[in-house]
Amino acid sequence: MNRTLLFFTLTAFTGTSLAQTDSSLIKRIPADTGKLHMNMDAIYNRPFLQMDKLPVSIGGYLEANSSYSGTDGVSEGLSFRVPRLSVFISSTIKKRIKFLSEIEFEEGGREIGIEFASMDIELHPFFNLRGGVILNPIGAFNQNHDGPKWEFIDRPISATTIIPSTWSNAGFGVFGKYAYNKWVWAYEAYLTNGFDNTIIANDKNRTWLPSSKQNTERFDESFNGVPLVTAKTAIRHRKIGEVGISWMGGIYNKFMEDGLQLDARRRVDLFAIDFNTTISHINTYINGEWVWAMIDVPVTYTQQFGNKQQGGFLDIVQPIIKRKMLGWEKSTLNIAFRTEYADYNVGIFKETGENISDHIIALVPGISFRPSQLTVVRFNYRYHWETDLLGNPSSRTAGIQFGFSTYF
Repeated sequence: MNRTLLFFTLTAFTGTSLAQTDSSLIKRIPADTGKLHMNMDAIYNRPFLQMDKLPVSIGGYLEANSSYSGTDGVSEGLSFRVPRLSVFISSTIKKRIKFLSEIEFEEGGREIGIEFASMDIELHPFFNLRGGVILNPIGAFNQNHDGPKWEFIDRPISATTIIPSTWSNAGFGVFGKYAYNKWVWAYEAYLTNGFDNTIIANDKNRTWLPSSKQNTERFDESFNGVPLVTAKTAIRHRKIGEVGISWMGGIYNKFMEDGLQLDARRRVDLFAIDFNTTISHINTYINGEWVWAMIDVPVTYTQQFGNKQQGGFLDIVQPIIKRKMLGWEKSTLNIAFRTEYADYNVGIFKETGENISDHIIALVPGISFRPSQLTVVRFNYRYHWETDLLGNPSSRTAGIQFGFSTYF
């Protein structure tokens, strides 16, 4: 990992030195907005910087924010954070053979990880190969997660605590598209390494899929030798929008070791639906995602470990001013609103028949200013209700958030 960090540091230093010598050596390659792109294209459809005739392009983004919040009238004060800095490197190795990697530095550099590093072999628009570290195409946010694309400071709750975005694994698969007039249909299917038993054996004392992200050995080997299968299909119309349906499933526990049966095979399956559209005459952007998770929890576990989870979010973004502002041409001022929900234990108590109430509901209105499409400065007010397992009165958290995110 240190070698990787050194490589990027040297690359960035080299680029900076060249820029100081002759800025004409570096040109920006903007994201392609002319084609009919889908969520699956988000990985490659990013702005990059290219130096002279070098076959390598570099890009990335930074997020920084501050927050002041309190729960049930008790505040922890004002705090500042840099949740992530991501660096992209892409290269066309040969005609129809591409490489792209994304390295993310989280929480001020305490965590460094490879989010994506794959080679694509393009055989036909309808059939292409991809291998390496892959972002599993479950829902839409996991693949389309860059901070500058969103008007909200926090990532969606359901997309980070039920779908453990950003969720990537080593593996291989195929993808492709078919376009006809104003329609595009696309698919992706991958076999990768996957979850482990920490989704129920964790310090959260609940079923918690993000715990598997701590297992970095999933980039070296499978936890149980059974691949995680992820498949998605989506359809998009130029004027109507995009709808995607995805599934991710596999065995999460170690059921056999050295030829000895340790346990039954226990599955985890996630189904998601996502959509987005823009109401053309008023430019209102609507984006949403819903996920269901089914987990085979051993009967020896208590009922606080849910075997069903569900959640989702709905974002509405309305541009209200689009013109030159503060000296920046084509700047945009937006108002935005998000509503989101996550239920970590869908069901009822066996003994009483009452609902299990391990859930959270949040409302997030906000304002964002975009001096360009590469940069967003955003202000959010966040209010959420969190109810514990037994359905006691909800704890209420309210707070304000201010921050920015920008490609570079």
